Amino acid sequence: MKLPLIAALALFAVSPLLQAADSGEAVARAAVQKLITSNKIDAFEKSPVPGYYQAVVGSQLLYVSEDGRYVLQGTLYDADAKLDLTAKRLARVNIAKLDAYPASKRITFAPSSKPKYKVTVFTDIDCGYCRKMHSHIEEYNSRGIQVDYLFFPRSGPGTPSFTKAVSVWCAKDQKQAFTAAKAGANPEPKQCDNPVAEEFQLGISVGVDGTPSVFAADGSKIGGYLTPDQLQAQLERVAAEKPGA
Repeated sequence: MKLPLIAALALFAVSPLLQAADSGEAVARAAVQKLITSNKIDAFEKSPVPGYYQAVVGSQLLYVSEDGRYVLQGTLYDADAKLDLTAKRLARVNIAKLDAYPASKRITFAPSSKPKYKVTVFTDIDCGYCRKMHSHIEEYNSRGIQVDYLFFPRSGPGTPSFTKAVSVWCAKDQKQAFTAAKAGANPEPKQCDNPVAEEFQLGISVGVDGTPSVFAADGSKIGGYLTPDQLQAQLERVAAEKPGA
């Protein structure tokens, strides 16, 4: 008859601890929500730092103490493993958004054979470094790199760059119109149902703050303008860091 009593005492002892943990999470979550009243918390969980939670808010990661007093925004590194833990967590958020975006709404330049790597590039028709990057497209493809373009007119909706993106999307031959526009030609004005505004908002949601913005297949942002050598090196690094690689 002693065992049930011991079990009951153990449960009595643990319950306050569980309640305290729940209370700590609630307090920490409330502290974050108080600071971001116009946004919602997309994920809330224990952080790798003892005594702190982490909150995913859009394309940002916030760290908050269990008592709700301190909220930090910045990059968290694991010094021993030499890993950017903030970037790793945000990559998981980004990949869910990018993977959900259909191939039919991308302008894709693919190798002639099965690609070794795929990247998503947010681009602006009038961006100088975007144009320079596209000038390497044949070299990217020859190295087995598929480039999926999404539009991100930095000047926003209703601007000339936005209108050019729409015209390229609506062209009969999108890839030819895209390459010509990247070479400086003004695309023939056209209107049709298009995903440009949608892609602009997607870019904001994954933290695009300039163009080009290049994302690897794991959702990590690996750079802006990258030469073929630089892009290949970054993709090889990402592949080497993949679990089980």
